[in-house]
Amino acid sequence: MGHHLPNLIVDLALILSAGGVVTLIFKKLKQPLVLGYILAGFLISPHFDLLPTVRETSNINIWSEIGVIFLLFSLGLEFSFKKLGKVGGAASVTALVEIIGVGFFGFVIGSILGWTTMDSLFLGGMLAMSSTTIIIRAFDELGLKTEKFVGVVFGTLIVEDLIAIIMMVLLSTIATSSGEAQNADIFQAILKLLFFLVLWFIAGIFFIPTMLKRTKKLMNDETLLIVSLALCLLMVVLAVEVGFSKELGAFIMGSILAETKQGEKIEHLVKPLKDLFGTIFFVSVGMLINPSMMLEYIVPIVILTLVTIFVKGFFTSMGAFLSGQPLKTSIQTGMSMAQIGEFSFIIATLGLSLGVISEFLYPIAVAVSAITTLTTPYMIRASVPIYEWVDRKMPEKLRDRLNKYTLNAQSASATKDWQKLIKVSLTNSVIYSVILISIIIASSRYLRPFISERFEFKLSNITTALITLSAMAPFLWALVARNHHSELRNRLLSQDRYKGLVYLVSLVKMGLAVFFVIFMLRIFFSDIVAATATVIIFAFLIIFRKKIQRFYRVIEDRFKTNLNAREIEAAAQQQNDNRPAPELAPWDAHIATIQVPANSPVIGKKLKDLRWREQAGVNVACIHRGNHNIRIPNAEEHIYPYDEISVIGTDEQLANIQGLIAPKGHIDFVIDDPNVSLQAITITDNSPFIGKSIRNSGIKIKVKGLVVGIERNKVRYLNPESDWVIESGDIVWIVGDTGKINKLIG
Repeated sequence: MGHHLPNLIVDLALILSAGGVVTLIFKKLKQPLVLGYILAGFLISPHFDLLPTVRETSNINIWSEIGVIFLLFSLGLEFSFKKLGKVGGAASVTALVEIIGVGFFGFVIGSILGWTTMDSLFLGGMLAMSSTTIIIRAFDELGLKTEKFVGVVFGTLIVEDLIAIIMMVLLSTIATSSGEAQNADIFQAILKLLFFLVLWFIAGIFFIPTMLKRTKKLMNDETLLIVSLALCLLMVVLAVEVGFSKELGAFIMGSILAETKQGEKIEHLVKPLKDLFGTIFFVSVGMLINPSMMLEYIVPIVILTLVTIFVKGFFTSMGAFLSGQPLKTSIQTGMSMAQIGEFSFIIATLGLSLGVISEFLYPIAVAVSAITTLTTPYMIRASVPIYEWVDRKMPEKLRDRLNKYTLNAQSASATKDWQKLIKVSLTNSVIYSVILISIIIASSRYLRPFISERFEFKLSNITTALITLSAMAPFLWALVARNHHSELRNRLLSQDRYKGLVYLVSLVKMGLAVFFVIFMLRIFFSDIVAATATVIIFAFLIIFRKKIQRFYRVIEDRFKTNLNAREIEAAAQQQNDNRPAPELAPWDAHIATIQVPANSPVIGKKLKDLRWREQAGVNVACIHRGNHNIRIPNAEEHIYPYDEISVIGTDEQLANIQGLIAPKGHIDFVIDDPNVSLQAITITDNSPFIGKSIRNSGIKIKVKGLVVGIERNKVRYLNPESDWVIESGDIVWIVGDTGKINKLIG
């Protein structure tokens, strides 16, 4: 008597067998595995008759949805909002210019081809997304991960990931909105997304790391995996309940867990599940490929491939250049990101699940992705020759203008005190407003009905209002008074022209606090009672401000400890590490700024005792301490907490110095300092420096810097002694004040 085997098991056996065989071949050919999975899906699809076909595609579709969830969850684990905060303006500007430019161009191409508005919108979104997997693989194979432009690419990809999530929310809103209400719905969706992003991240960081810490002794690998997946799926359910996509929920929970001590371990534990269900997802993508449809749309495929390679490369390069990157770095960045990948498929899946895009769009995206995946390594290799060709053909005046723009753009990136005040005040106001609104909503929807069932109407309102106010009090204090006596605020108050701005910011924050109190009270009482009670409440807040402040500090300290737990733990493990001293190569180096964390082992030590040149091969160009800059500090200078140290080195050397200053992984990205730069001066026959030693040349005084290398007759001399005599034809590499160096060169 035979046993019936469920079709799901048969289909899974077929999917994994096909995926395994094809990806082994792709591994041998050194091609991306994603393409192998897609090809495997095509081979077992109804469109290919020579092999068995999947029997129940509905079950596979459900499994592929789980695959999308785990893909986004894993992406969140690799994302980290702290990384986003450190990528700087260059990556943000690059990503925005690229996505807006390519997205608009894609929409126009779709419209010209006669496609529907929704097809064109989703096409623009799909073309705007680059492939992190393909880019990383290409950089590994070409050995370019230490190049400066790679940092810009990775930073841009991080911003892209977040914009992709926002784009999915907006596309869903547009797809489900009527034409008349569309603009209002989009604006409402953006505000709603901002509100829940802030709320979920703050609540998640406050509660989840604490929960994981207190249950650490009970957590083996199995339990940690189960708890992590439970948190992921609970966030998916919550996101769907409040009107967002499951992908957003999975991504947010991944980014929250990425900040915990167990972040790397969770990522490692989840990887097999991500690989399994991700395989099913990409195989399901391949199953949708219809050769006859692709032949029918061969012209759009060719057009969109060319758009991806050239137009996307152009807009990305332009974005990088507008952000202040040199022309060479901009071209390398643009040509590295000229492909589409995983997120494009996820956006297409969203469109199909909503039923708003045509079926032909999916196989077109797959075809464009496959072609641009193969071209990516060649584009990266060709970026330097193309830059050299452009540089040769470029008129001298244009080259000078571009170089001047780059310098001015970098210099303009320095943030002034009044801009910092507005930025800090706006950020804090948004955060505290989200917390206060969530407390009020939770009180009115859940606490009030609960208390009303147990007390009479008036008493229940008073009780609910008092409990709500108690929960709001620490955040009201933080909104109004936090940073009230900060160094930044006092510095601005010492300047007459900024006093009005400081008082205006304080007045706005006070008005916001009053608004929230009145808004809360009006839920329970009449307008007159609410207005009167507000005055009394603020009087009590002033009287008990010290107790409220202490309570808030406890909350804030808990949040900061949880947020930085991963780095604090790593610091203890890395404190006694000894690292080899690499060779300093200033020709491959650049300036970067690293902030010294409060728990760094270098705090209190002198530069001469730290021996960073010997340990890591870097030179210290500047120490930024509050509003004070110490250019080319002497060996007796001490290091203090939160110093921002500008150092010069290659990417590898900068990674080494990060390990000495802070634990591995604490500083994900280093940010170029526009005020200090590394540049080369070619010594001509009429140079005043010929025949003089470095000490007597006055270079150090003229540029407020130091000489870190000299090239003579194609031989490089690193960190030359001060008695080195400069000769005609020498190329002198100096680090110092950007403006003074350019004046010296000019």
